[in-house]
Amino acid sequence: MSLAFVILAGLFCIMAQGSTSVTSEFVKKDSDFLLYINESAIPENFLIFRWVFKTDTNMISFLRGGDTEVTDSHSERIEFSKENHSVKLKRLQEADSGDYIARVFTPNKELTLVTYSIIVQEPVSPADLTVDHVSSSSHSCILTVTCSTGDSHISSNFTCDTRTCYQEGGEKPKVTASGAVLHLQLANQSIICNHSNQVSYEKTPRNIRDLCPNHADPTDGVSICQVKMAVFSVGLIIMVSAVITVHIMEKIKKQK
Repeated sequence: MSLAFVILAGLFCIMAQGSTSVTSEFVKKDSDFLLYINESAIPENFLIFRWVFKTDTNMISFLRGGDTEVTDSHSERIEFSKENHSVKLKRLQEADSGDYIARVFTPNKELTLVTYSIIVQEPVSPADLTVDHVSSSSHSCILTVTCSTGDSHISSNFTCDTRTCYQEGGEKPKVTASGAVLHLQLANQSIICNHSNQVSYEKTPRNIRDLCPNHADPTDGVSICQVKMAVFSVGLIIMVSAVITVHIMEKIKKQK
């Protein structure tokens, strides 16, 4: 019986804190971000509405009478609206990553309304795409290629013949030490090195024809099948033209 009482008491305490939504966001370094709160979530009898950073650093307090209190450490780094209690965070840096919490105080309780979990990331730079080895023959061209950044790299082999090119190994993306992603792929007659994170994307391409000039992509080269079709088409055109010419000549002779 006492256990049931403890459980019910715990549930009551949780409900008394109010419902909380958590929103995770990735933000590009030096960008702004808007902390928004739905006005309907704020109780009409609130005394103080407050935005807090990392649970214990007050940024701004909206008082019931309409006044505001902004802490000195954030006075130059935020813009706010008294009408809807929203706050714009300006020129975010990586050190600004963390939880931004909306709290409201009423005469009899404190409520956490919403939490923004923000991760600030620096945009990625273009990766280096280098050709480590080229082995070429009359039948094929084999390339060993490396895509690299300052803290990681990924390599793959590409084989081209007179008809097609294909990739061997390195197809899976690799997560770097900084949390970005490297990916090597073959697309549109090019080897492409993709470097990306949640806020930016850079690609470094190399045209295969520049690396294997004697082994063109099938869209540019002419296959044996295509040659046969061309010869057949030309022959058919000649035959049809000959039949038409003979028919016209016979018709002319009859008219004479």
